[in-house]
Amino acid sequence: MDKREPRGWMKAGQDLVVAGYAGLAGTKILVRAKRQELEARFSASYLEQVLRKCEAGICRLQENEIRARAAEWEPAGEGGILAALWNLPAAYRVGTEFSLRKIPIRQETVEICEYFGLNPYRLYSAGCWLLISENGGRTVRRLAGQGICAGVVGSVTEGIARVVINGGERGFLNRPQPDELEQVIPDWKKEAVDYEREDFGSDRKEQQD
Repeated sequence: MDKREPRGWMKAGQDLVVAGYAGLAGTKILVRAKRQELEARFSASYLEQVLRKCEAGICRLQENEIRARAAEWEPAGEGGILAALWNLPAAYRVGTEFSLRKIPIRQETVEICEYFGLNPYRLYSAGCWLLISENGGRTVRRLAGQGICAGVVGSVTEGIARVVINGGERGFLNRPQPDELEQVIPDWKKEAVDYEREDFGSDRKEQQD
């Protein structure tokens, strides 16, 4: 990641914006692949509701839209939003400080992850983006106008430390870990291909470039 070509710029003082819901894609895969097991804990109607909310919450931003709103960007796919929050600063050798609780996430994702003992912030998150903005509040408002949930989660800082705030505690972000889906679905990447084809079609290629 630190050798990839810059698409824009990233410097101290800019805002970190997360667009779309963390772990939403992984939630949909979990419910589909482990439906029978989950029905021992959750009602069928609840799981159907989860799938509907996953569909409704998909963020389908395209490359040209992101360029108009962000100084830089990183898709949160494998490894979840925390992988993106590690990888993008590494490309510019800058630091960040962000609040875990400000990252958009659905309660359904939290509940499904709690059942399997997974970290939702390290869960596959296709359709979720980390954006670097000169004015995060304005970016969030513009995205809201498109029906996209987004939030300012922190800022770019001097140095190279990636500081994460969780409640009243401050710590340092750990390096990216294997995606949490691997603990439950060893061949999850096959499921991810189907997910991307179904929910993004050809647009997904732009997110990976």
